[in-house]
Amino acid sequence: MAHCNTILSQLLKIVGRHEFEKVASMHHQGQRLRKPSRWSQFVAMAFAQLSGRQSLRDIESNLNAQRQHSYHLGGAPITRSSLARLNNRQPASCYEALFYQLYTRCAKHAPKHGFRFKNPLYALDASLIDLSLKLFPWSHYALGKGAMKLQVGLDLRGHLPAFVTVTESKRADSECAKLLTLPKGSIVVCDRGYNDYGWYKSLTGQGVFYVTRQRSNATYEVVGHRAAPPKAGVISDRVIRYNSLRSRQKQLPDVRQVVYVDADTQKQYTFITNHFKLSAQTIADIYKQRWQVELFFKWIKQNLKIKSFLGTSQNAVMTQIWIAMCVYLLLAYLKFCNKVQASLQRIIRLLALNLFAKRDLIKLIKAEPPPDGHPFVQVALW
Repeated sequence: MAHCNTILSQLLKIVGRHEFEKVASMHHQGQRLRKPSRWSQFVAMAFAQLSGRQSLRDIESNLNAQRQHSYHLGGAPITRSSLARLNNRQPASCYEALFYQLYTRCAKHAPKHGFRFKNPLYALDASLIDLSLKLFPWSHYALGKGAMKLQVGLDLRGHLPAFVTVTESKRADSECAKLLTLPKGSIVVCDRGYNDYGWYKSLTGQGVFYVTRQRSNATYEVVGHRAAPPKAGVISDRVIRYNSLRSRQKQLPDVRQVVYVDADTQKQYTFITNHFKLSAQTIADIYKQRWQVELFFKWIKQNLKIKSFLGTSQNAVMTQIWIAMCVYLLLAYLKFCNKVQASLQRIIRLLALNLFAKRDLIKLIKAEPPPDGHPFVQVALW
C-alpha cells in the first residue's frame, strides 16, 4: 500500500515552501522570528479556513490533537498567543503577494469564459464585510456600524478572483476601481455604482473595454445609429454623446448604447460600452455574466471565514481575508489541474472532514473509495 501524507499536507504542497519563504522574507517586519514562523502562521490560518475553527484557542487545541499527523506540514506547533502576535504585527502584504502568485498559476489551467472572443473578461463588484464597531473601532462606517470593503475583479475564465482590494468602507466603488491595472484588450463588466466619466475615459485610453448600465438620469444626444439585428431582446443600438457639464469636462469620447429587454422578466436594460465590434446581443450576454461575482461573494461568505475574525487589529483582519483568498485559489488550482467535476463547495466539505486522513488527495475529491484494509475511513457528504 502506497504511503500518503495527510490531506492538509498534500494541499499545502501546492504553495511550495521555497516560494513561500521567499515571499515571507520580502514582507517581514521587525526582528527575526524565532520559533513561530510565517509558514506556521499560514498553516494554522489555512487550517482554520478549511475546518471552520472559531477561535485561536480552537485552532491551537485541534492542531495539538493532531500533532502526530502534522510532521509533514513543515511548521512547528504554534500557540494561540504566538499566532495572535503574528496576525497583529507581521504585514498582511505577505499573503497579498502570495495570492497574486497563486492566481498566475491558476489562470494557466483555468477553463475559457464561454464567449467566442478571446479577450480576458472580468466582472467587477464590491461587497461590505460587516464588523462590530466595539471590537473594531477603526472600521467606522455609518450609524454606529463598522465595515470594510472587499472589491473583486473576477476573471470569468474559471471564476477566479484576479484583482482584489481591501479598503475602508467609506471609499467609493469607482475610487477603488482606479486602483486596478487591467490588461490591454480586456473587457470589464460592472454595475452603475462604478459610473465615473474620468474612469471610463482612462479605460478607453488604456485599450480596456467596459460594459455597464447607463444611469437613468444621464443626459446625452444621439450621434449615430447602428443596425439592430432582428432578434428578440435588442431594441436599439446607437452611438451617443454625453452632454452634461461633467462629461464635457472629462472629455469622454462617444459611447455605444444598447437597449435590451429581458425575455424572462420583460425588464428593459440600457447598456453603455466603448466596444463597437461585438454584437448587441453579446453585449447583453456579457452583462448577464456580472452576476457571477455576486455568486462568488456569496460562496466565500458561506464557506470561508471572512465574517468572523480571530483578531481585532486591521492587520489581523486583512491577514485573514488574504489567506481566505489564497485558500480559494488552492481549491481552484486543485480542481482545474486534476479536472475534477465536483463543485468547489463539495471539495471544501470533503477536505474539512478529512484534513488529517492519510490517503490520496486526488482520489478523495474524485470520490474514489479507499483500498481494502486502509486504516482511515473516508467521510464524505453527498
